[in-house]
Amino acid sequence: MTEKRRVAITGVGVVSPVGIGTEAYWQGLLAPQPTEERGVHDFDPKDYYDDPKAIRRADRFEQFAVAASLQAVAQAGELTADPERIGVLVGTGIGGVITHEAQTIVLESKGARRVSPFTVPMMMANAGAAAVSMRHGFQGPCETISTACATGTHAIGTAARWIQWGLCDAVIAGGSEAGMSGIALAGFGNMKAMSPAGVSRPFDAGRDGFVISEGAGLLMLEEWSLAEARGANILGEILGSASLADAHHITAPAPEGRGAVRCMQAAIDDAGLTPDAIAHINAHGTSTPLNDAAEAQGIAQLFASPGPIVTSIKGVTGHSLGAAGALEAIAVLLSMQHGLIPPTDGLESYDPELPLIDVVQQQARAWTPAPALSNSFGFGGHNGTLVIGPALGPA
Repeated sequence: MTEKRRVAITGVGVVSPVGIGTEAYWQGLLAPQPTEERGVHDFDPKDYYDDPKAIRRADRFEQFAVAASLQAVAQAGELTADPERIGVLVGTGIGGVITHEAQTIVLESKGARRVSPFTVPMMMANAGAAAVSMRHGFQGPCETISTACATGTHAIGTAARWIQWGLCDAVIAGGSEAGMSGIALAGFGNMKAMSPAGVSRPFDAGRDGFVISEGAGLLMLEEWSLAEARGANILGEILGSASLADAHHITAPAPEGRGAVRCMQAAIDDAGLTPDAIAHINAHGTSTPLNDAAEAQGIAQLFASPGPIVTSIKGVTGHSLGAAGALEAIAVLLSMQHGLIPPTDGLESYDPELPLIDVVQQQARAWTPAPALSNSFGFGGHNGTLVIGPALGPA
């Protein structure tokens, strides 16, 4: 088998409830969680679009994707890859649900003739990927992944494989979500998945559900030698990834963390590492009783005590569904850049029913950057793990 090509990360873009852009996002990760709804309240699409018509014809999740892509491409600098070998892989959990809901109301209240002719291209799940491709002229593979809360992680892992296998020389990849519609909020609320108190408490004894949010995270990935040759500032490396299924239940994780263990081990194997090489885990850590239990059990089974340093940024960011994995991968990169792992906000009393893992609590913790995992586990039994390494130069 031909040796896998290395995958450098040369740019990132962030739209999140706690900050737009990497600097604001990083400061947000170190601050207490917001008390208000976790929408991206300071987002203005006019900052990213010149044409007002284009804004009106783009669902909010597409606008987020375009905004994040502009940041990632700007940070990466001038690419030398052929545009026909630059891919786009922007995932979303539920796509243009805001448009879908709004136009359904129009249909019911005003009739079919008043439904916007732009409804379908606005609500289709691939609208974000298509918009990013057209905005930047990237003509390689342009695809969309939708695997619930594992979407962002799967998109980055798959994009890395496109480069590793020689299908592309660069790919912009991640996830975008603007799913805080009335139907989504009611559905999640009625299934009792969300915290009634609106507080995210990953791994806490009193956790009672997730806090829904929105946002986008995109990473510019490049074949290592091309990035190096053009003098790019390499932020980190995708060392490996895994995507596996629980095949157990539509919403509940496999018992005793079996799915988490298999996925983390497969990603570590793909990276050519062993569990003792992993220094940090950015946990899926949604603040739901079953998910946090399964993930903690999986971590405890796979790693010797005390194991890697664990955090869940969802205490601060909330859960942005299909964008979460990408935002968390970027958090890992920022943790490497700053030599600091953000705390798990909302965790005040670690659940004594969980196996003991080394979760960062009240204060951020200094660390020496080393290979790290970023976990995502989605409805449908979709499991995803990335192995991210610091930019250490040629092997």
